[in-house]
Amino acid sequence: MVIKNINTRKVQNAWAMYDWANSVYSLVITSTIFPVYYNSVTQSEDLGDKVNFFGIEVVNTVLYSYSISFSFLVIALISPLLSGIADYSGKKLAFMKLFAYMGSMACVGLFFFDGSNLEFGIICSVMASIGFSGSIVFYNAFLPEIATEDEMDFLSARGFSLGYIGSVILLVLNLAMVQVPEVFGLTDGGEAARWSFLITGIWWIGFAQIAFRFLPDNPYHRKVKKAIFFKGYREIKRIFKVVRKTVVTRRFLLAFFFYSMGVQTIMYLAATFGDKELMLPGDKLILTILIIQLVAIAGSYLFAYVSKMFGNKLSLIIMVLVWLLICGAAYYVVNEYQFYALAFFVGMVMGGIQSLSRSTYAKLIPAETTQHASYFSFFDVTEKLAVVFGTFSYGFIEQITGNMRNSALFLGLFFLVGLGFLLLVRIPKLEFKPSFT
Repeated sequence: MVIKNINTRKVQNAWAMYDWANSVYSLVITSTIFPVYYNSVTQSEDLGDKVNFFGIEVVNTVLYSYSISFSFLVIALISPLLSGIADYSGKKLAFMKLFAYMGSMACVGLFFFDGSNLEFGIICSVMASIGFSGSIVFYNAFLPEIATEDEMDFLSARGFSLGYIGSVILLVLNLAMVQVPEVFGLTDGGEAARWSFLITGIWWIGFAQIAFRFLPDNPYHRKVKKAIFFKGYREIKRIFKVVRKTVVTRRFLLAFFFYSMGVQTIMYLAATFGDKELMLPGDKLILTILIIQLVAIAGSYLFAYVSKMFGNKLSLIIMVLVWLLICGAAYYVVNEYQFYALAFFVGMVMGGIQSLSRSTYAKLIPAETTQHASYFSFFDVTEKLAVVFGTFSYGFIEQITGNMRNSALFLGLFFLVGLGFLLLVRIPKLEFKPSFT
């Protein structure tokens, strides 16, 4: 069966626009304004950086790290089964919508988080994270259905680039609100931050409608049958056996798991590092993230071009080596200018390694399969488990050593192991055959 949407520009642009829609969550909620706001409202004169969460006393940044770990653990547990059901029933788009609406509404809920209701704020942040991560599972699975192999690298890069551009636009607006709240009729930066969470949720679900409008719904015309839960479970079990027996896919996923532990943890916790270790004010932390986002746009296309010239494997190896150097350098960063320089290199390899990892895996999926959500669930679960272990390790090392710098240095070990597995991967030059059954 031939997919009629292969290389259709309208569909590809709509697909890439979901990156534009959801990336504001990654930037505003996970990377910049929410971490700074969270640290601010969870500090107190009596307890310092300690908070009471359902009767348990814990360091505020450690709780935040653990909440990220928990959210990704949840999605890692449920997404394979949901992917199997989505493939079997042809409801990939429906699941994508479900998680997108959940995540965006949770962002709206953060508008009501003021520090006095810590449990509510953590629950909303966890639900937003689950919604974001869950929607990405199904979003990524559309890539091999709308592009041939020769277009995947650049289409993946286009999606990430649109995400960086859109999120920077919204962040600039949010930053202006935080810096000069009176211009927007707000009382202070805290209120402005809460309004930014509300706007993020509206932006996310609003622009997502473009993707929902044009992405193919049930392109293989599957009919929902009884016992769909068990069929979904059997489907994912069958795909798992195939992935496990395919050496190149298995090794790539192992490499991806280890270097993603470092990449994702740095992305999620860079702002808390700058805040706690360097005492940088909120506006300078947000400036740092802006540097990362803008440089990442160029980085996505740069490494897509390197991949086109020299292959995906060499391009990924170069980026992992740069990440190793970043971890070592982070241990010795002592001022804001060094932090800005480090942010430049993070941005250069952040966009590239994310977009190229996605397109590389898409090329490893058998051309004759129609089970794209099931195949991509292993990619996404690998990434989510990497976040779980990475952020948990980061928080645990900070807790036992009392120093985030040790946590940053420890991340280098993950990149080193990932590099080792990546060197064992032999990525074949596949000839794409757009015939599906």
